[in-house]
Amino acid sequence: MLGLAAAALFAQMEGERGVPPIASGGDYQVGGIKVDVMGKDASSARQAGWRLAQRQGWRMLWTRTHGAAGVPNLSDSQLEAMISGIEIEYEQIGPTRYVATLGILFDRARTGQLLGVSGNVMRSPPLLVIPVMWDGGSAVSYERINEWQKAWARFRTGDSAIDYVRVSGSIADPILLNAGQVGRRGRLWWRVLLDQYGAADVVVPIARLQREYPGGPVRGTFTARYGPDDTLIGSFSLRASAESALPQMMDEAARRIDQLYTAALNDGRLRPDPSLIIEEPVNPDALEIENATEQPLETLETPTPSATTSSFSIQFDTPDVGSVAQGEAAVRSILGVRSAATSSLALGGTSVMQVSFDGSVEALRAGLQARGFTVTGSGNALRIRRGGAAAPAGAGAGTSAPQ
Repeated sequence: MLGLAAAALFAQMEGERGVPPIASGGDYQVGGIKVDVMGKDASSARQAGWRLAQRQGWRMLWTRTHGAAGVPNLSDSQLEAMISGIEIEYEQIGPTRYVATLGILFDRARTGQLLGVSGNVMRSPPLLVIPVMWDGGSAVSYERINEWQKAWARFRTGDSAIDYVRVSGSIADPILLNAGQVGRRGRLWWRVLLDQYGAADVVVPIARLQREYPGGPVRGTFTARYGPDDTLIGSFSLRASAESALPQMMDEAARRIDQLYTAALNDGRLRPDPSLIIEEPVNPDALEIENATEQPLETLETPTPSATTSSFSIQFDTPDVGSVAQGEAAVRSILGVRSAATSSLALGGTSVMQVSFDGSVEALRAGLQARGFTVTGSGNALRIRRGGAAAPAGAGAGTSAPQ
């Protein structure tokens, strides 16, 4: 009997499930740029196509923020200094011709100054995202790889006001974050689960697919919900002309779902549930009674520390792309943390996070330990680790930077 149970558990966990989030950065993205250029050879044609796409992407980005008039004329070297990567959506390379559809990623810090856009954006508390897809009468989330999970892994969260906590769907994620989990209403399990992933609440984007016939048009109904009580934010429908167009429909649906969550955040509907917070608030009346009954024999004048904002460098393990966002979300959830952003990224090794915190290093250390971290180091430089074995190193993000 024990052998059968072990075999069933192995069957439940085996298989390729992980889809690491590949677009967590805050870069400006301009996609769908079509180029068709000629060159003396394949390499020259490709290089010319990339440079043309960079110029078109810059004009599109400026038009998006300032309108079509007065686009600054930048040289190719200036543009290359502002671009952090090029995404190849489609390409065909011939002996002397290059045809492609490209996406250009502009570095937020360097491009934002020229655009006159601040790099600091007001964001929500960290929210765990559990995408659920209904297809053929059954629901699936992280139990197996699906197009809805892939779309949320591709979604560029850096441009959103929602601080999404995304997971790769590997290790224990398929067991903890399955489609049945979103139907739970009890707060105890949700508290433990959200604390495990460093989130304050949960958002559940739902996709329901209906196929007219195999390989034909696909109709999708998409719903934005949040919280253990499954609160409705909004819904809409999209249609893909064929099965091959399903990924594009899913990407558009993820973008529109994010718009619904952002609008709900702005008008106050999307607020973290206070019943999900593990820490119990301090009762001021109880403190006054305790102080009144336990008067000291001598009154010592102890200076009261002021809550000053300090900057700290925190080293943390980043075995894969998902661990970066999870680490930042866990630190942001600590009371007093104003900002937490990775300043030095080393996938498969140790990255460095810059943290702005209202309080002393002892208070920050206590907050990190309350989140399950082992904290070492002193002063403004700390090292944090999670308990248990480290996860295997993941692959890169699949974005190639121009040479």
